[in-house]
Amino acid sequence: MLPWKRVLRPLAALFLSAAAVTLPATAAHADTAPHSGWNDYSCKPSTAHPRPVVLVHGTLGNSVDNWLGLAPYLEARGYCVFSLDYGQLPGVPVFFGLGPIDQSAAQLATFVDQVRSATGAAKVDLVGHSQGGMMPRYYLKFLGGADKVNALVGIAPDNHGATLSGLTNLLPYFPGAADLIKATTPGLADQIPDSAFLTQLNAGGDTVPGVHYTVIATKYDEVATPWRSQYLSGSDVHNVLLQDLCPLDLSEHVVIALTDRIAFHEVANALDPAHASATTCASALS
Repeated sequence: MLPWKRVLRPLAALFLSAAAVTLPATAAHADTAPHSGWNDYSCKPSTAHPRPVVLVHGTLGNSVDNWLGLAPYLEARGYCVFSLDYGQLPGVPVFFGLGPIDQSAAQLATFVDQVRSATGAAKVDLVGHSQGGMMPRYYLKFLGGADKVNALVGIAPDNHGATLSGLTNLLPYFPGAADLIKATTPGLADQIPDSAFLTQLNAGGDTVPGVHYTVIATKYDEVATPWRSQYLSGSDVHNVLLQDLCPLDLSEHVVIALTDRIAFHEVANALDPAHASATTCASALS
């Protein structure tokens, strides 16, 4: 057997490499989203869309790269759209969502208050990808977010952990690997199934009263696996599998949030259920 220190290095690299599929590799990054589009603090919600939409990126993502498709899609439909960066580690630019998730939820709480103050809206709607679809549940449950949020839409959220297609199941075979991940990238450690963070988050039920929950999953997900673990239980939950809407949709964990207009259409339905229309394969052209 190799000495454990020699084993830890490649395992940690493998873990981080697998998690990196949550980051669109070709997108250009800026520190904040373009003011010509979303993150326009002069935007005032309309009567048709009275709540601003706050987009919450995934692990190793950021406020721009994750939303180059969905933010313009929602903006074109009359929404005030905002996005934030969270979970930054010292000395690590661009790749965010790596800090302790409870602290990331506190950053979200501050950002939501800023958006509400700027727009005059009493509540916002949250749309998150991967960790960004799960982390807000901590804000809703423990940081008073339920009074400020109307709906949470999770796109491929790892609500009960991310096994990375079973990769995390190998951690017990490498002594010290889990401790190394927790020490260097606590946001990743918090997403391992049965972590202390997830145990606390899901204790006593997945949801809180007063918030409408939607989960949009794909059966081709390779990160938040098994894909059914993304689903939530509760009285005001709509769990949907993308392939039930369009069997031809082959989106995996990244594409579902980056470019999939079928998923975008279902997001729009969740944000405005009174004017929802059927999501089908044809929604890719809408």
